[in-house]
Amino acid sequence: MKSRLKSSAPPPPPIALLSPPWPLYTRPSIQLGALKAIIRSRFPRVAVQAHHAYLTIAAAIGYARYHGISERTWLAETVYGALLHPEQQPGMARLFRREAAGNRLLHRTDFAQLVSQVQAATEAWLAAVDWRPFRMVGVSSVLCQLTAGLYFIRRLRELHPDLTIVAGGAAFNHQSAAAALELFPEIDAVVCGEGELPLCHLVQHHIVEGRPITAIPPARGIVRRGGDDAREAARGFYQLENLDHLPLPDFDDYFAALSGLDPSRRFFPTLPVEVSRGCWWQRESTTGESGGCEFCNLNLQWKGYRSKSAGRVVSEIDQMTRRHRLLAVAVMDNVLPKESTAEILRGLAGLNRDLSIFAEIRATTPLAELKLMRTAGMRRVQIGIEALSTRLLRKLRKGTTAIQNLEIMKHCEALGIASLSNLILHFPASDEDDVAETLHAMQFAGPFRPPKPVNFWLGLGSPAWRHAEAHGLDHVGNHPHWARIFPPRIFRRMPFMIQAYQAGAGRQRRLWQPVRDQLRTWTKAYGDLHRGRPDEPILAFRDGGDFMIIREHRPGGDTLTHRIEGSSRRIYLFCSHHRSLQRVLANFSNLPEDKITSFLRMMTAQKLMFSENDHFLSLAVPVRMPD
Repeated sequence: MKSRLKSSAPPPPPIALLSPPWPLYTRPSIQLGALKAIIRSRFPRVAVQAHHAYLTIAAAIGYARYHGISERTWLAETVYGALLHPEQQPGMARLFRREAAGNRLLHRTDFAQLVSQVQAATEAWLAAVDWRPFRMVGVSSVLCQLTAGLYFIRRLRELHPDLTIVAGGAAFNHQSAAAALELFPEIDAVVCGEGELPLCHLVQHHIVEGRPITAIPPARGIVRRGGDDAREAARGFYQLENLDHLPLPDFDDYFAALSGLDPSRRFFPTLPVEVSRGCWWQRESTTGESGGCEFCNLNLQWKGYRSKSAGRVVSEIDQMTRRHRLLAVAVMDNVLPKESTAEILRGLAGLNRDLSIFAEIRATTPLAELKLMRTAGMRRVQIGIEALSTRLLRKLRKGTTAIQNLEIMKHCEALGIASLSNLILHFPASDEDDVAETLHAMQFAGPFRPPKPVNFWLGLGSPAWRHAEAHGLDHVGNHPHWARIFPPRIFRRMPFMIQAYQAGAGRQRRLWQPVRDQLRTWTKAYGDLHRGRPDEPILAFRDGGDFMIIREHRPGGDTLTHRIEGSSRRIYLFCSHHRSLQRVLANFSNLPEDKITSFLRMMTAQKLMFSENDHFLSLAVPVRMPD
């Protein structure tokens, strides 16, 4: 009798995905989770291991120290830079000390000792993984991961010369791919842009079919060493049309690594969630010129804007929080979708789960949507504030105004949503009037959570970089700090994500120093006034029906109270959203114009309202937010 059993072919060799330091150690890599999931769904016989190496390194050097380093690009890049190019370590040590000067934990760090500790932890991690079965390793490098990724790549090549090593992520883009292959011989291929489809192309032809990397068919988004596709692949994107077709991200390897740590080093992570890719504000104009913020280069890896359906987002968060028994979620998008956010929030609220969600939002987000965010579990948001000067906001192409920024800061304060935002200093086109406008607005913004000062940096591929001449920028090129990290042959030929210019940088530092000083005062006062009463607003009102009482806490312990009655109360409530003078007059046409304008001027003089270009905004928040 003939047996029906047939010998099955051996499975293809496994592949590894790797994320080196310095991402946030408290959450798994969304890049690795998405890539592993799609490979497993399309190639069930190909085993995939996702290595979140940064988690092990963070545990080895201490979480607080790791976090401090991960927050600043130059701190992160110098550590592995010193391992890549030890002959340049003295210059990197000076750069590290300068960048760490304001950090209480890091300012006394012995740089050589830190580098030695990181090297020992890295080598121990590399030795703990059996790399022999793998044929291909994909290394993901985004912000703060360039030198770390290159060091891991170098050591993998030295330890296992037969491995195919593929580099990807925002640090390796269309503009730098060819140079990366030329300057770093350990890399066999670079994936430019979105990784799912290019990586599946490599898996199909290199892993499943077993072709040499140089013999696989060309594909957009893949640049290979020795291939004939460099110029063609660098031109286009190879990306998914519908994000709903992505499988659920696979973070099992991260949680396995976390459970393998000493119990004292374990914690409850935050789950990363991807709702969209790209930025709908970075739309194309009718002339074909890309739009978006003038300083932004966060979307070099995407073509256009795509978002998952609302139902898919809610289902994904539901499944992942249940699977991993966690409630903290971080939305990784540059900005939430314009059309479907309200539906997503209502769906999340319907889960009846005490979620704690973080997301990035635009300053134009309406109050009704902010209320939905609070109901759904949004506890922290990063608002695209960037400036408190409308003149400067126009130059930044934010599409917002200072009064809009103050309004959303106020609404977040009222709702108990922590509003995290940045204030960009030293933008090259800014002038004395921009600074004056900023200082003026800051006098009114004291009751709200202060933004963090961020020095403008010129991003490779950003509109400001592409239109350098229009901003008066000359000698544009790699930031000089890269010269301390890489030798001249690399510094001169590799386009790095952080660029620099020479026009007026010193003048901008001097120009913005008063803002930096005032921001420091604001931050201290806000912290002092909330000490002992963290949930009590600094400037708030209680409504009495036909009168209201405004209470204002001031630095030094003083508290002022104001009573507003009758039509004055109604005007103040009407301006809870910023209103034009024309609209105020029209809405209260039964009142004399001079009485209205006199009241508005008085409220502005007392800093209970903010005015800009004949628009007015009441600043006190309600102690009881109406539905």
